[in-house]
Amino acid sequence: MASLSQLVDSVVVTTFEVDKPEVRVGRRADNDIRIDEISVSGHHALIECVANAYLEGTVDYYITDRSSTNGTFVNDLRISDRQRLNSGDRVRIGWNEFRFVDEDESAMEKTAYILD
Repeated sequence: MASLSQLVDSVVVTTFEVDKPEVRVGRRADNDIRIDEISVSGHHALIECVANAYLEGTVDYYITDRSSTNGTFVNDLRISDRQRLNSGDRVRIGWNEFRFVDEDESAMEKTAYILD
């Protein structure tokens, strides 16, 4: 199972499970992960769970910015398209920092993605 852990000064303060095919992130109440903070847009980002094309029973996770004002960043790079998430990636949504953790990710899965 995957999760998004909110960090404050590199310490985990909240963990959100990524346990649905689509997880919406934003400031509005209709999001799956609600971040009530001014730098976060109402509908800021979308995390998708997609079956891996090469490894049966394996899931890949992708994040997409939903035209937010302050952007979505993965490992300090602003994303403009759909971006694959790897376990340990740092995700910034507005001014909020998170660590993406996929407990089921394997080295084989990363290799399969590179071959794509």
